[in-house]
Amino acid sequence: MADEELEALRKQRLAELQAKHGDPSGEVVQQEAKQREVEMRNNILAQVLDQAARARLSNLALVKPEKAKAVENYLIQMARFGQLNGKVSDQGLIEILEKVSQQTEKKTTVKFNRRKVLDSDEEEDD
Repeated sequence: MADEELEALRKQRLAELQAKHGDPSGEVVQQEAKQREVEMRNNILAQVLDQAARARLSNLALVKPEKAKAVENYLIQMARFGQLNGKVSDQGLIEILEKVSQQTEKKTTVKFNRRKVLDSDEEEDD
């Protein structure tokens, strides 16, 4: 009897909290979907990368998360289309990183705008 009352109180309290803060089930569903996606990505990467390559990719993710995400997407795409033969080694990952770096390389140019300033010497010539 006490367990049933306790369970009823819990349900009532949960309903009150949900009414007060809005329905968090939408957020929970989104978090679960995001977590499933992350797990699926990690499983695919575990299948296609060896330990050294995974460690290198993890280190890259700490320093440059956007580049790591691009490499992960590239590897997952190659795995889905069957373009990978066996596991990618550390050297293979380095080659892929170089390809991605070349594709996303930003070229910087410096342009000098020289302004003409009237010198005091030019005014004296008149």
